[in-house]
Amino acid sequence: MTEAARTTVDQEQVEWFSQRAAEWWDPTGKFKPLHKFNPVRLGYIRDRACENFGRDPKAHLPLSGLRVLDIGCGGGLLSEPVARMGATVVGADPSEKNIGIASTHAAETGTSVDYRAVTAEQLAEAGESFDIVLNMEVVEHVADVDFFISTCAKMVRPGGLMFIATINRTFKAGALAIFAAENVLRWLPKGTHQYEKLVRPEELEKPLNTSGMHVIHRTGVFYNLLQDRWNLSSDMDVNYMLLAKREG
Repeated sequence: MTEAARTTVDQEQVEWFSQRAAEWWDPTGKFKPLHKFNPVRLGYIRDRACENFGRDPKAHLPLSGLRVLDIGCGGGLLSEPVARMGATVVGADPSEKNIGIASTHAAETGTSVDYRAVTAEQLAEAGESFDIVLNMEVVEHVADVDFFISTCAKMVRPGGLMFIATINRTFKAGALAIFAAENVLRWLPKGTHQYEKLVRPEELEKPLNTSGMHVIHRTGVFYNLLQDRWNLSSDMDVNYMLLAKREG
């Protein structure tokens, strides 16, 4: 397949999320797990970004002056709080419905986010560049993981970062993140994830390395039922996050 013919978009996945777009901001609805996941991923993004760019994570606007892309932003659950940390945020998603919901919510809360109904390849072709690319809970929903990662990597400026959060393709992940989450705990609608589309860490590192980036940090993330919250962990068998950097 030629570069021009390749696409990162899995249209079935776009339609699936578009049909549920109205529920993005309901903390008790179908996206409840993402609302609960937000504190741990936001803390990780803030702390690692501040470490990389020499910022104070306790500052009022720790990400001020940084340009951030939230690719596959959905309803903007991550875009808005990152913007409130001072970053200039572009929220991109191929679903017009998701962008509509995100834009409406940002207007209601008075949060400045540049939302666009575009694909990663369209942004890259336009020559967009960012200090940080947030690639969170997206790679398991795209059509071509290698192409998606390399396309996103093109937009990372020298010295910049890419954060990736996803689910490992392991038996444990299939049992917990898919079967239990969708059928037992009913955290997610059935069909949210397909096992064959889950991605192992090494499958992300290869296109990152080929694109001139390298992983500088990795962590697992697990849900503590007793605390009713997500925590960082050394166990990457189910949920995990990678941080990659392009050297300046």
